[in-house]
Amino acid sequence: MFKKVLIANRGEIAVRVIRACRELGIQTVAVHSEADKESLHVRLADKAICIGPAPAADSYLNIPSIISACEITGADAVHPGYGFLSENEDFAEICEAHGLTFIGPSKDSIARMGNKIEAKKIARESGCDLIPGSPNGVTPDDPEMLKLARKIGYPMIVKAAGGGGGKGMRIVTHEEALSDMVKLASNEAQRAFGDPRVYLEKYLEGPRHIEVQILADKKGKVVALPERDCSVQRRYQKLIEESPSPAVSDKQRKRLLRAARKIAQEVGYVTVGTIEFLMDKNGAFYFMEMNTRIQVEHPVTEMVTGLDLVKWQIMLAAGERLTFDEDDIRIRTHAIECRVNAEDSEHDFVPSPGKVEKFIVPGGPGVRVDTHVYSGYTVPPFYDSLLAKVIVQHDNRDAAITRMRRALGEFIIEGVRTTIPFHQKVLEHEAFRYGDVTTNFIAKHIAGTE
Repeated sequence: MFKKVLIANRGEIAVRVIRACRELGIQTVAVHSEADKESLHVRLADKAICIGPAPAADSYLNIPSIISACEITGADAVHPGYGFLSENEDFAEICEAHGLTFIGPSKDSIARMGNKIEAKKIARESGCDLIPGSPNGVTPDDPEMLKLARKIGYPMIVKAAGGGGGKGMRIVTHEEALSDMVKLASNEAQRAFGDPRVYLEKYLEGPRHIEVQILADKKGKVVALPERDCSVQRRYQKLIEESPSPAVSDKQRKRLLRAARKIAQEVGYVTVGTIEFLMDKNGAFYFMEMNTRIQVEHPVTEMVTGLDLVKWQIMLAAGERLTFDEDDIRIRTHAIECRVNAEDSEHDFVPSPGKVEKFIVPGGPGVRVDTHVYSGYTVPPFYDSLLAKVIVQHDNRDAAITRMRRALGEFIIEGVRTTIPFHQKVLEHEAFRYGDVTTNFIAKHIAGTE
């Protein structure tokens, strides 16, 4: 097992990793920007070191500074969290070159599955269904693009090959707009990911976003866990997640888990990751992409299965073997997660940085809050606006919704605007309560959010 882990991240995920390391008897090193010197992860870690000024490019994305921090503090492993460098194959390779264990998959797995075009080829080879689309990337001046687009059919979506989070994506409803949309998506992908490649894909109207968490050890064993439903989204950003999905039957679940397991085996994956699918109105599943890291929404799977995924991620990176099989996993409960952001959901979700004057989290049976915020903390304007994740569990979905409404009603945050009112609107909506949720739920049902 590792002696000292450096967490190359910030916020609630850095706190989450510190807690897992502490329970495993591992010392931790927090890195932070000048803007984060008072952050909770800095206070909780065994050691902390500043790696640069506030802009992420000069701190959390500054690979030389992070490697230097490892050398100064004697860390023998690096946990990248999510975002920032977590899916950067160059960073994984540099860690390896400096004798550091990257707590994640190999650089080759990151490179292959991080490129959505390559990932689709791997999924196809493993026997998974794909949404009709271009087998390779396209450019605005590609002479074959119009012919290919006519074959796919409108509406379609242009997607960045090397990124995610809604960046580098454009919906195209007619041929005249295709070239311009490809150009816009390509330019945005270049700015966001340093990679201008995009591809075309048939646009499924109103699908569900379903994903499967996988764990894999270095001996080739892969275990797939019950699915998460992440269909409540705004502009491709997930807002509420739950497990299990209210729309997935036991038979469908078996197919999903088998498909996810085969994809992970095909690429020789190690540690934890997530295979994402789209499910159409007929119940058919299509591979979308793989996230080669721990995800924001991992707690709903932890609540349902009783597993500590962050601990397992660390143990698997250290070479430990999986000690359970898929058949050992039972869906113990129903779990829901709401992401509470420092945003004004009443005014186009504009960011709301500033000092948190009061911060009182909800509690009681079946309520968990993952956060790095405390009363007096100042939310910086430089990073993701996530304040906390509220996760609840109960015997069934209706009871879990009721418990989440109770928890959000107890959550007191003063000094900044938050998305709690938005979450309350969703939870009270009849369609959500019935489980009638697709990726266009927000645009269709929640006024003033698009």
